[in-house]
Amino acid sequence: MNNVLDIAWLVPLLPLIGFLINGAFRNSLSKGISGFIGSAVILAAFALSVFVFLQVKGGNTHVAHYFNFINIESLRIGFDFKLDQLSSLFLLIITGVGFLIHVYSTSYMHEERAADFAKYFSYLNLFVFSMLLLVMGGNYIIMFIGWEGVGLCSYLLIGYWFKNNDYTNAAKKAFIMNRIGDLGFLLAVFWLISKVGTVSYDEVFSAASIAKLSQTDITGITLLFFLGATGKSAQIPLYTWLPDAMAGPTPVSALIHAATMVTAGIYMIARSNILYTMAPATQCVVAIAGLSTAIVAATIALKQNDIKKVLAYSTVSQLGYMFLGLGAGAYTGAVFHVMTHAFFKALLFLGAGSVIHAMGGEQDMRNMGGLKKHMKITHITFLLGCIAIAGIPPFSGFFSKDEILAAAYEASPVFWIVGVIGATMTAFYMFRLYGLTFLGKFRGTHEQEHHLHESPAPITFPLIVLAILAVTGGLVGIPDVFMHGGHKLGEFLAPVFAQTTTYLGARGHQETLSHNTEYILMGTSVVLALIALSYAIGKYSRYQKTDKAATGLGKVLENKWYVDELYDAVIVKPLRSISVFFNNIIEKKGIDGIVNGVGKSINYGSRQLRWLQSGQVGAYVLLMVIGMLVLFIIQFFVKNI
Repeated sequence: MNNVLDIAWLVPLLPLIGFLINGAFRNSLSKGISGFIGSAVILAAFALSVFVFLQVKGGNTHVAHYFNFINIESLRIGFDFKLDQLSSLFLLIITGVGFLIHVYSTSYMHEERAADFAKYFSYLNLFVFSMLLLVMGGNYIIMFIGWEGVGLCSYLLIGYWFKNNDYTNAAKKAFIMNRIGDLGFLLAVFWLISKVGTVSYDEVFSAASIAKLSQTDITGITLLFFLGATGKSAQIPLYTWLPDAMAGPTPVSALIHAATMVTAGIYMIARSNILYTMAPATQCVVAIAGLSTAIVAATIALKQNDIKKVLAYSTVSQLGYMFLGLGAGAYTGAVFHVMTHAFFKALLFLGAGSVIHAMGGEQDMRNMGGLKKHMKITHITFLLGCIAIAGIPPFSGFFSKDEILAAAYEASPVFWIVGVIGATMTAFYMFRLYGLTFLGKFRGTHEQEHHLHESPAPITFPLIVLAILAVTGGLVGIPDVFMHGGHKLGEFLAPVFAQTTTYLGARGHQETLSHNTEYILMGTSVVLALIALSYAIGKYSRYQKTDKAATGLGKVLENKWYVDELYDAVIVKPLRSISVFFNNIIEKKGIDGIVNGVGKSINYGSRQLRWLQSGQVGAYVLLMVIGMLVLFIIQFFVKNI
């Protein structure tokens, strides 16, 4: 073993082994054993990921080639793993947060049957394996294998409680909408192969390969890749599947929203940074789509009453900010926000699960309130998560969010203004959620109040760890305006974006905001967030249940801008009508009619011909005479024509 990173293949292999063991022996394993196996393999993968990270941090990057996945005369695609700064960071996020979610699940899912419990952990392990494959792949094909794997696992986990038709419909919706994006990803890969003859990152991003691509090629390829990202990372117009993904168990929601799947699109664009930097038109599309998604999702979150739905639309909105950062060229800022978002969004989802667990399955915040005194650990950790996502310094969300907003300001002050409006709404709806859930008087039933209790240690332990990370995680990216050389994450990721930095420098587009401007931008966003959260706490800590239905814009937001209804009317119903037409007319009366008609014709003809075999000698003699006459006519008349 000439390189210590040669053992990195164990990182994805361990979750795969956990999937196979729990899946194959689910009918014979106890809950304790299956939960232990599922969690232990992720912990071991995390330990190896830390080792890989430390090696990479020391400058020991590595591309490991294992075998040729595709090997033909004109194309060779290796099963390769690329271990560099970007992939090693994602390894830590996926396995670290993933392990905490696995531990949480051992308690949260304890009411499941042993066989179903093991099946659940096997799916979780497969999910983590697929995501690890996606980020470790050394080329777009290995990435695509993991890309499809997380899509499959999302379908299995969202529809885990498959006896509920609404849940299975949500799973199918996620699967189908992701397939739309995946088509764009595949077309981009085929385009690359046709132009440069390779899909390996190191070869595609080389000067020789870039020289083979015209501006049209680069723009087309990046737009198609972005289409794939809109599916996985839930951007307009393919975002509606993610809020419906709340149908799965709460730990699944945390895993999808924080550590896996939805970050795949951000990773793919960050990995392809040189192509996107060379396609300014695509960058503009990415920024506008991300900003639009952030605002639309934030407005919807303002009026949702399901605690998980608020968090779901919050995720869509935060993903929009990440795409705004990517579109503005702030690749480090986008990746930074992926990391901090993983901490506080996993914390918020798991905290919501703790609340739902204590409330006996209740998810409507209007029926909660006053949980602060009953669930002290959940309350404190959840509050810290809310402060972090609101972008209040020195919590993690402040540093990553403001790095993106600063880049947006450089790209266009309009982007910054709209982005700050969205960030203000984020602070408002998150503290609306906090106020409705934890403050004021309890509004549920007496039976629910009687059973209110703090969650057990396997649930509170991950909350505490994630809360610490949500508070301190941003300190790895302190901007120069506060501390020169304080952005350690930027220094760490610099080699990944070095080629892009050089290219930007050549174009003269690298600008730096003055310190005074940065102070003003940061101060404005923080002050607006503080005003919004203060107003939300003041209003919703005294909330009283009412039967009054929302009207006007409130009703529109409560119904999510009627986007699902629009898609249903414009896409689903017409396609269903066409399908019914093809099924009933073309298929049954056309194709089936022809096939069945041939059979019926032969059957009918056979029934008629059988009367010739009557068994009467006179009839046979008559037929023989007729036959002779026919032959005579053919011989003497037809032949002479």
